[in-house]
Amino acid sequence: MKINIHNQSQQPIKEISQVLKKLFKTVEDPFSMEIIIVTQEIIHQMNMTYRQIDRPTDVLSFVNDDKEISSLGDIFISLEQANLQAKEYGHSLNREVGFLAVHGYLHLKGYDHHSDEEEKEMIKAQEEILNKADLKRSI
Repeated sequence: MKINIHNQSQQPIKEISQVLKKLFKTVEDPFSMEIIIVTQEIIHQMNMTYRQIDRPTDVLSFVNDDKEISSLGDIFISLEQANLQAKEYGHSLNREVGFLAVHGYLHLKGYDHHSDEEEKEMIKAQEEILNKADLKRSI
């Protein structure tokens, strides 16, 4: 799968970009997608604008409705939030950003987690993709 990575965070993301490219090489999909790394402030504003939730979040996905374009959509990831969560969960920033990107990708593909059954299916798909790229949980 082809991904395009954009950095709006002012933080260096060379290693994260390499991890994301390796991760999505394991995914067979004819479509592409955009991954945008953003600041806590940007994702907070986006969360408020699009979800009416007045706090930062870790990842937001926006499906591309234009069927003429071969892109599934856009995934926005807060690097600061990913860093906080990586520390909280006891694994690497690369693993956390990879997890968030896969989570966002699956939302673009129509997965959700509103019910226990949907959540189990999404978790299973996430872990399969992450394990193929050797981004296993360290806990």
